[in-house]
Amino acid sequence: MSQPSEEGRAVLGLDVALTDLGREIGQLRLMPRTEIAVVDKDFRLLAYPDMSRVLQLDGEVTHTRPLSELGVPSLMALQPLHVRNGESRRFEAQGEEWLGQVQPLPSMRWNDLQLLMSIPTAELLKDLNRDLRRQVWIALGLLAALLPLGWIAGRRVGRSISGLTAQAHALARFDFRRPPRPDSQVREVRELGLVMDRMSDTIQDFLHISHHISAESRLDVMLSSVLYQLVQATSCRSGAVYLVDAKHANLVRTARHCEDPQDQPRYPDQLGMAHFINYADRQAEDEEAALDEPDMPAQQVLRAQLHTRGGQPLGLLVLRFVQDQRRDGGNFRAFVEKLSGTLSVAIETRNLIEGQRKLFDAVILVLAHTIDAKSPYTGGHCERVPQLAEALMQRICDTREGPFAEVSMTDAEMYEFRLGAWLHDVGKVTSPEHIIDKATKLETIYNRIHEVRMRFEVLWRDAELDYWQQREDGGDPARLQTELVRKRAQLQEDFAFVAGSNVGGEAMADSDVQRLQAIGQTQWQRHFDDRIGLSQAERERLAGVPPRNLPATECLLADRPEHVVPWGGQRPPVEVGNPANQWGFDMVLPPQEIHLGELHNLSVRRGTLTAEDRFKINDHIVQTIIMLNSLPFPPHLARVPAIAGSHHEKLDGTGYPRRLKGDELTLADRVMTLADIFEALTASDRPYKLPKTLSESLAIMAGMVRNQHIDSQVFRVFLHGGVWRDYAEQFLPLAQHDAVDLDAIERLADLKPAPALALQD
Repeated sequence: MSQPSEEGRAVLGLDVALTDLGREIGQLRLMPRTEIAVVDKDFRLLAYPDMSRVLQLDGEVTHTRPLSELGVPSLMALQPLHVRNGESRRFEAQGEEWLGQVQPLPSMRWNDLQLLMSIPTAELLKDLNRDLRRQVWIALGLLAALLPLGWIAGRRVGRSISGLTAQAHALARFDFRRPPRPDSQVREVRELGLVMDRMSDTIQDFLHISHHISAESRLDVMLSSVLYQLVQATSCRSGAVYLVDAKHANLVRTARHCEDPQDQPRYPDQLGMAHFINYADRQAEDEEAALDEPDMPAQQVLRAQLHTRGGQPLGLLVLRFVQDQRRDGGNFRAFVEKLSGTLSVAIETRNLIEGQRKLFDAVILVLAHTIDAKSPYTGGHCERVPQLAEALMQRICDTREGPFAEVSMTDAEMYEFRLGAWLHDVGKVTSPEHIIDKATKLETIYNRIHEVRMRFEVLWRDAELDYWQQREDGGDPARLQTELVRKRAQLQEDFAFVAGSNVGGEAMADSDVQRLQAIGQTQWQRHFDDRIGLSQAERERLAGVPPRNLPATECLLADRPEHVVPWGGQRPPVEVGNPANQWGFDMVLPPQEIHLGELHNLSVRRGTLTAEDRFKINDHIVQTIIMLNSLPFPPHLARVPAIAGSHHEKLDGTGYPRRLKGDELTLADRVMTLADIFEALTASDRPYKLPKTLSESLAIMAGMVRNQHIDSQVFRVFLHGGVWRDYAEQFLPLAQHDAVDLDAIERLADLKPAPALALQD
């Protein structure tokens, strides 16, 4: 082989054996089946590992074969693909996949020489596939070995995540309880679980806060409960709530909670109002003071003002905490201030409710005292009966044995009972005082016995005038004197009888009524007009009565038409069948509203009250029921009208105003009945009777028990619980205190012997 130099002045020669050239090319094979050939631009072979297949003898001339005659399918298939220099391409030859590549081969003599190379892909990737299969088997082996461990670890992680998922679903269903959950070894899962738990606890705490704010009626208990939950929810060290006192001069501590008892001295009983006004400054001072204690962690103090919606100060919320990331910045303060707003509304609402309650109680006391003040004789009745009734009801609730062992009352129920007791006689504001205090039968606005006495005085003067007139006419002086003495004595005797009948002490017999009728027929002369100087009401009553000529003959005692006042349009709706009777009253209505007749009043068999007067007295309970039922009592006070209006009912159904029987009377009704009766019997301020001693009063009540007027079991608690004794020591003068034989009282009441009552301490 020879090659001229580039200048053309020399020739480079090389003597190489073709077999050596083929062997050198064969050493370039990457794989055993790699095919390599060197071709020119016309794809004529220049070199191939088997040079015998390259050379072709034509006579004595030797030529190289074209690639197409080489008989190597892989190289022959590469020729029509027109692969560019440096490019690799996959192709198939005789059903087998090959990878072919064409590389340029630079030469100083020949241009466009190319090195063709084709390698079976199966042979090329054989080691790679073998390694890949080995790696796959290794991976499968490791997977098989690690699968149980992964299953165990995954199960533990899955349980933790499932627990968190269940907790999240529970929160979405408004179930804020913290469910049991196994600890996770994964730090992120464990931290997420702690966050979920804190969130559940915080929501629970604030639900408790909302519950205490809405459900607890007592302000101090509500504030203590809310403060405890707030300190727990915010992880504070301690806290306190101060409220403005009545004079707006100081802040009074109402609630305090400290996780560490050593923090209690930090909250004095009172603070000046400057702490409310300059709450931010005081906070800075507290922080500095906290830093001065080296043995304690540095504490921050947060104060939030409590004020009404109108801006009036209510108090101060104080929280102490150790600074950390959760309470860093202004978010924690904003949260506490918003919560303090809710707390302020709750405090203001309770203050308003408490203020309304105090006003309501004060109005009731004013009514009761007004009723007592109407009469100097019944003053204190409306005050004594509630105290006696409440003491008896409390003693019944304290009983641990017997028929009342299961009886108890909440504070709200006792308050309802107390109001009903204080209002039991509120209807007496409509009762005329002259009837309530009627001490004599002829009493109206005044005691008309004085008018009757003046008539007797007139008859006395008439007897004297008649005596002197007959003396002037020549009558026998001795006979006339005897007759005058007799008339005077008769007048004195008759007036004494009328006056005695007017008092109403003893029961009147039929003969006494007849004697009154006879005395009433005595006549006297009226010489003055009885139609002048009258009120409009008196003139109306006389409108249908014809006037009589003067001098007019009058009866000493009479029931005249003008003495009767009809019901008119003010007929009370107390009769059964009256459409206006919507309260269930069952009372007998007298024929007329008022009967001022002298004989009618003096003929009252017992006491001083006529049927009309008695109805006026009994009507106070009717008015009590009507008045109280017209008031919009809230649900927890709905029974106040019934409690106040049933203390004149009797177990046998003969009471008033509704004739309720035993099974229709509640325990409150029975207690009120007994309290009202005992107070009335022992009262020393009644004008129509003398006060009874303790033994007399209890004996009368024992008879009422026997006659089914008073409940026997309530009376037993009254006796053995010592309620009567406590009442006597507080209200009755010593003159009414006497020895009481409880066994004798029980025998009078036909009570079966019973063991002593077991009362709660």
